[in-house]
Amino acid sequence: MPMRIERDTLGAKQVPDAALFGIHTQRALENFVLSGRRVRLELVYAIVLIKKAAALTHKELGDLSPALADAISGACDQVLAGRHDDAFVTDALQGGAGTSTNMNVNEVLANLAILGLGGNLGDYTRVSPLDHVNRGQSTNDVYPSALRIAAIRRVRALSEELARLQESLQKREQDFAEIPKLARTQLMDAAPMSLGQSFGAYAQAIARDRWRIYKGEERLRQINLGGTAIGTGATAGHRYACRVTEVLRELTGLGLARAEYPMDLTQNNDVCVEVSGLLKSCAVNLLKISGDLRLMNSGPQGGLGEIRLEALQVGSSIMPGKVNPVIPECVAQCAMQVIANDTAITLAASNGQLELNAFLPLIAEALLDSLTLMAAAVSRMRTACIETLTADAAACARHLEASTAPALLLVPRLGYDRAAEIAKEALETGRSIRQCLLDKGLE
Repeated sequence: MPMRIERDTLGAKQVPDAALFGIHTQRALENFVLSGRRVRLELVYAIVLIKKAAALTHKELGDLSPALADAISGACDQVLAGRHDDAFVTDALQGGAGTSTNMNVNEVLANLAILGLGGNLGDYTRVSPLDHVNRGQSTNDVYPSALRIAAIRRVRALSEELARLQESLQKREQDFAEIPKLARTQLMDAAPMSLGQSFGAYAQAIARDRWRIYKGEERLRQINLGGTAIGTGATAGHRYACRVTEVLRELTGLGLARAEYPMDLTQNNDVCVEVSGLLKSCAVNLLKISGDLRLMNSGPQGGLGEIRLEALQVGSSIMPGKVNPVIPECVAQCAMQVIANDTAITLAASNGQLELNAFLPLIAEALLDSLTLMAAAVSRMRTACIETLTADAAACARHLEASTAPALLLVPRLGYDRAAEIAKEALETGRSIRQCLLDKGLE
């Protein structure tokens, strides 16, 4: 493979001659052979938007020549169009608080700008990754700002999916309103209810998740861009710091605002913990609903069989006829992963030291993973489970009739002790509560 030589303060290193990235990225490739997962493109694109906003701002303020700023901006447009996704190669987990990812973006944009100006890859005398693309910036304000942009977009997508799931659950509440069933507490026969009420309760829980996550966007809108290394704004300038946020707001269409105290957002990541906590609450509800659906679907002959989930695939390699509740199972696993991610985010955010958190790459990977998983899981639960399941009204009636649950309704008329005697008689004789009452002339 043809190679070119690039140099930094640590020395010289070979880089593939056709690579859009440079020596900093090459070092990262060798140092961080960890997860096997590349940095998420949504985070890369958010960083590229910041680079474009910076170039346009520097052009407006006269800090970069129009030709240079336009070349960098044009390079950003190429990346945002998805033309160079394979150039962003750093591992999702990396040391340096995200510096390798920021440098990967700087180098790719610089080289694309160089090509646009008629130069050769690696000729950083034309366009410098650091002096030009990264001008007025630091990884420490670019990376967290990009994470918030990517997270807001994912939060909006999840909020929309939750709204759709809530509507589907409410429709099921109406569809099954007239189907009586047996309620169970601690998995024991408890009281009469309707099947629709089960879905109504789920809809209420999802409605709370929808509202909480929708409001979570407000916490993410403040960014520390312009704060540079530690939030003081050194090397950026006040005019740039104010204007670049406005330009970025226009590019993203998001209600971004410059942090009142940029140093706070540079070193503290409690907002990410808060948003992750909201996702964990949602995961808990999805996990509970998934478990209930699996129980109500159990059978078809030896279980509850009160609902029927759509048969989507053969369930066993050895047991003929077996069909598993695969959608609730996969949704439950997504929920479990989100709960695990929340623990990782909590640990990473709490282990920052002094003016910076070195573990922001883990926070970014876990938070974006949780947001992505939740949106996908909610969508699948709605389309392949809630909207396609059917009720077995006969099974619901059969379980209710065979239980002592209707004795609850006797308490106001007969008192607890008399109702308990009738329930005991029903259990001992194998008759229903209704039959016992008719035998005693109690209608």
